[in-house]
Amino acid sequence: MATLYKGVFFLAVSAFLGESIEFIINMILARELGKHGLGLYMSILPSIYLIVLLSSFELQVSISKFIAEKDGRYHRSILHHAIMIAIVFTSVLFIMTTGVIPFVPVFDAYHPYTRWLVILLIPVICFTAVARGYFMGKQQMGKIAISNFFRKIFQLAILFFVFRLFQFDVKSSVLIAIATFIGSEIVVFAYLIFTFITQFQQIKRQPFSNINRQVVRKSLMAISIPTTMMRLFSAITNAIQPFMIKQALIRSGMSSTIATEQYGMLAGVALTIGFFPAFLAHSLMTVLIPAVSKAYSSKDYGTLQKMLNQVMKFTFLYGVPAVAVFYVLARPLTSLFFHSSTAAGYLQMLWPCFLFYFFIIPMQAFLIGLGLFKDIFIQTVWATIVSYSVILWLGAIPEWRMNGVIVGMNVEAVLLAFMNYLTVCKKIRVSMFMKGFVHKTQ
Repeated sequence: MATLYKGVFFLAVSAFLGESIEFIINMILARELGKHGLGLYMSILPSIYLIVLLSSFELQVSISKFIAEKDGRYHRSILHHAIMIAIVFTSVLFIMTTGVIPFVPVFDAYHPYTRWLVILLIPVICFTAVARGYFMGKQQMGKIAISNFFRKIFQLAILFFVFRLFQFDVKSSVLIAIATFIGSEIVVFAYLIFTFITQFQQIKRQPFSNINRQVVRKSLMAISIPTTMMRLFSAITNAIQPFMIKQALIRSGMSSTIATEQYGMLAGVALTIGFFPAFLAHSLMTVLIPAVSKAYSSKDYGTLQKMLNQVMKFTFLYGVPAVAVFYVLARPLTSLFFHSSTAAGYLQMLWPCFLFYFFIIPMQAFLIGLGLFKDIFIQTVWATIVSYSVILWLGAIPEWRMNGVIVGMNVEAVLLAFMNYLTVCKKIRVSMFMKGFVHKTQ
């Protein structure tokens, strides 16, 4: 537990600094891109995240889980086979994407170079995932924390100086914003790979035992494939969501330009502010996956129950005050981006979405650590179907419009949080009210 707390502390501190910088980055983007440009940028981001997801193949999750469960003498063999998997996967995905991406219509509204910048992410993300997975499995969260901080500092510095020195049209400004995002990932890649190579040289000088290549591949694929499918579904639905929301608003009688601006205020302002405290949830997730995997492989239900209890209390203690502050100070906070009461109203209405997602993130870390990939996928599908049905229905009604969209987003968060929590409780043998603890290893 001491290692768990130490890892969370390192990640939380760096994530807080990173999210603070991200906040400033989005302020710069809002002012430089304008409402329409910010809407375009926020609309393409989910599609870029989809490429990132495919490129990582969730190797950071599978490698961290496998490293945490195995003795140190097997790590060299695990990493050797993982690197070979990454090389093969990257080569295949790079060739496929190069052939397909010119025909993807999502990129038509953007600068032609956008497509090719996105392709550069494939090898960068895949090999970064290998290094990140090893450090996660070894509970060396400081290195991950530093890399996350480097990413944000680089992105902020480039955006600040470029927009300060030059003037661009909207399309070029959006391209620069995307290029700095991709450049920040390259900075993370350089740092983590250098650190990984240095540490791998030390591993090679230690006693080791080989694991059969088929065993490693099967173990990694057993985690990476279902996790990637789960993330893929979420990434695809998130990529579709901006266009679906705008289409619902257009059906309600709103013009395309106004719909894009409204989505820009929702995603670029309200969601940016509301999800700011989620750095704590993501820090917990990074640390919990290997910790839960290790405890569950030992059938240590007492430790699992204790972790769940502490995670729920911690999330409640920061989540409730955070959404209360956002609700009360919505207008001054959103005015940092735009002087618009509309964005403030969005921020206030979204408080259930923010609060319940703070719980969802660590709950999904538990589910991954427990190997319940099917449960995560099914529950995510159901929550998304319900949410998107509400968005398409209420968002297209002139009296509801964006308010209906927000209701749909809130419904998804509440529904998914409760499903995830009840599944975790059932698996680790504790009631939803934290009763029935097993205080010893079974």
